[in-house]
Amino acid sequence: MKISLLTGCNDKHYQLGLTSGLVKNEIEVDFIANDDMLDAAKLPKVHYYNLRGAQDHKAPSLKKVSRILGYYGKLIRYAAASGSKIFHIQWFNKFIVFDRTLLNIYYKMMGRKLVYTAHNINERARDGGDTRINRWSLNFLYNIVDHIIVHTERMKQQLIDEYHVAEGKVTVIPHGIYDVIPQSPLTRQDARKKLNLRDDERTILFFGNIAPYKGLEYLLLSLARLKLSGVLYKVIIAGRIKDCSAYWREIEEIIDEYGLEGDLIRRTEFIPDEDIEIYFKAADLLVLPYTYIYQSGILFLAFNFGVPVVASDVGSLKEDIVEGRTGYICKPKDAEDLARKIEQYFTSDLFNGLEGNRAKIIAYANEKYSWASVGQKTYAVYEKMLKN
Repeated sequence: MKISLLTGCNDKHYQLGLTSGLVKNEIEVDFIANDDMLDAAKLPKVHYYNLRGAQDHKAPSLKKVSRILGYYGKLIRYAAASGSKIFHIQWFNKFIVFDRTLLNIYYKMMGRKLVYTAHNINERARDGGDTRINRWSLNFLYNIVDHIIVHTERMKQQLIDEYHVAEGKVTVIPHGIYDVIPQSPLTRQDARKKLNLRDDERTILFFGNIAPYKGLEYLLLSLARLKLSGVLYKVIIAGRIKDCSAYWREIEEIIDEYGLEGDLIRRTEFIPDEDIEIYFKAADLLVLPYTYIYQSGILFLAFNFGVPVVASDVGSLKEDIVEGRTGYICKPKDAEDLARKIEQYFTSDLFNGLEGNRAKIIAYANEKYSWASVGQKTYAVYEKMLKN
């Protein structure tokens, strides 16, 4: 079997993990991407098509336009000549409405069967920018593709209820663990020294792009409550601010109002792969205070490092956290309840035996969310489609 994986040049760690699982089966993969995912070329049975090349976000506008149009031209020529019967679309490119509609029509005209992984059912609804054209193009997408993969049962039900997708057209395949992040012999103590953390500081990590739906304000408000106990807490904010300057001003106001600056470590920038382990190895806890989400790859990144998680009960996060073993669930948009759950964690056996429990979390996650399992289930979807 031969398939084409259309990555949209996005979500590098997921694409590499999925591909590592796929190639354990009788399959060849045409991997369509850019300079950033060249590690996939090292995998057996992978043919790497670097159609997009470099993506320098600081390049002049005219060069960006020329580059993206050139990429679409290469993609269209590839689709015409490819020997793959199945195109597996992971993410779309620059012109999302075009990709969802006309580009998919073109793929179908070329005789391709289309699989689409819906990492989010409606990303614009999550980000607060939904429009009629967005909803129309999503309806078109979910009807034209031959099969849809989602990560949770709740996402599947949403497709059935809101987009009237037939149940047999949707397969639930869990998100894989992010185990392709580089790791070194760096110890917890070494990581904490790099961040100038004291031994007695209870360290909470907020990681990933900063956007309104991530609920950072609730973590900061809970920190203001936690400080009243006299226990030393330190919150690490690591990730770039994602096109939300007004929201970030609100965050700054909360920090100023409650005098939290000294309780924070700020790294509001893109975190390169080689630095990710520093933050997760230094942290005692990851907090996901989201207000709206379908699923979060950051959760599986934390599990890869054995870091317990306190997360809001939104989307499907509750399905992937085992209370008391891998973390705790709190009420969404409730800083007081979040503070209670953080305190509960730091007085629990999970924290008191954290060194040993990290290894247990890693073992649990590698068994339940292995890419070998994800790859085998995805391969089974391809087999069924080809038989049909």
